[in-house]
Amino acid sequence: RLAELLAVGRRLWDELETGTEPSSGAAAVQDKVRQGLDALQRATAMVAQLELFSENEELEEIASADLKFLVLPALLGALTLKQVDMGRRLEHLESAREHFLRFLKLCRNYGLGTFQLPPGAPGGEEGAGNPRDPAGAQPSLVAMAMGRKAKIERYKQKKELENKVASMRSLVESGAADEEQLREFYVLQIQKWISTSLEEIESIDQEMVILRSRDVARQAPAAPHGPARPTRAPVRPFILTRDAAQARVFGAGYPGLPTMTVDDWYEQRRRQGIVSGQSVPQRVPGVSDEELQKQQQEKKEEEDDEEALQKARNWDDWKDTHPRGYGNRHNMG
Repeated sequence: RLAELLAVGRRLWDELETGTEPSSGAAAVQDKVRQGLDALQRATAMVAQLELFSENEELEEIASADLKFLVLPALLGALTLKQVDMGRRLEHLESAREHFLRFLKLCRNYGLGTFQLPPGAPGGEEGAGNPRDPAGAQPSLVAMAMGRKAKIERYKQKKELENKVASMRSLVESGAADEEQLREFYVLQIQKWISTSLEEIESIDQEMVILRSRDVARQAPAAPHGPARPTRAPVRPFILTRDAAQARVFGAGYPGLPTMTVDDWYEQRRRQGIVSGQSVPQRVPGVSDEELQKQQQEKKEEEDDEEALQKARNWDDWKDTHPRGYGNRHNMG
């Protein structure tokens, strides 16, 4: 029963990896993800109940047929990442990271592979393989170079392990492999998943930083772009007139709409602080606009120079009797 659950989970994982679905959010894909997670979770519970693995035993003490169940946490983490519910993406990332870390710690206890646990993991070395200093200093070029070199070596080892596993798969599945070959096959699979788990944890950490930064940016209050403008009371519609007499005329025809003279309008705006007192036009009491304009015109005419007016009139009369160019004898053309 336990072997069947593991086989179901592994088969669904292989189908998802080699599938041709255009989107990971397709209903058929997510249905396989749910089925695979259910089978692997049940298998994990059975392994814990049977106590197949212990921190106090060596790798040689594990039966060859039981070695294949060591990869259960890694498969769980890989399938957890296949879920596409963006509202719970951060939760899925944290869950997948825990599965991968549990697998790596289990392999480390049994001496499977030489690797360091990711920074921040219980039992891991802080800052080991991390290009950034925990105190928030600038990135270390030496650490970045070492991290890049480690990635290249891990990639090469993973490809070699995949080739070896592929070459032995048909022998194991046909049942022709002896116990030593079977044990080697399962150990190679475990080592391949160690490389995969280290890569996935690194990607998970980067995505979690992005998601948390986005959540912080959404929760932060928007900063004002400039000083807040004082709110002003809305202005009621009215008819603007030049004087009180015109206000009475327009007011009689529009009883529902108030009237306001220019002086009243300026005075109201000055009280509201919109215009200064200097903007209010100075008006002589008792003088209408027509009388004021007439006085200004008469004053302008009185200020005109009589001699200049006479000279302009004489020049107009002279042009009427003399053609253009008259008297120009220098240019004989």
